[in-house]
Amino acid sequence: MTRRKEEADKRSRAPKGHFVVYVGSEMTRFVIPTSFLKNPIFQQLLDKAAEEYGFNTQDSRLLLPCDESTFQSLIQDLAKQCS
Repeated sequence: MTRRKEEADKRSRAPKGHFVVYVGSEMTRFVIPTSFLKNPIFQQLLDKAAEEYGFNTQDSRLLLPCDESTFQSLIQDLAKQCS
C-alpha cells in the first residue's frame, strides 16, 4: 500500500467508538459517537435514511436525509444529553 493510500485510509476511518455519516446535498462528513445510536430521535433519522435510500452495498457511505444545519443542531442536543 502506498503512503498516500495509507494516509487517505486513516482520514476516512472513524476513531474507536465513533462512526461516519454524510449529511446534506454537499454530503458533509460527520464523525459521530456510537452512543448516539441509543437515542430514539437518531434512530428515527436512521430509519428514515433506510426508507429513503435503502441499503446500497456498493457505496458504504451512510447518508442521512437531513440538511446540515438541522443535523448540527441535533448532534449538539445529543451531545448535551450524553454528557
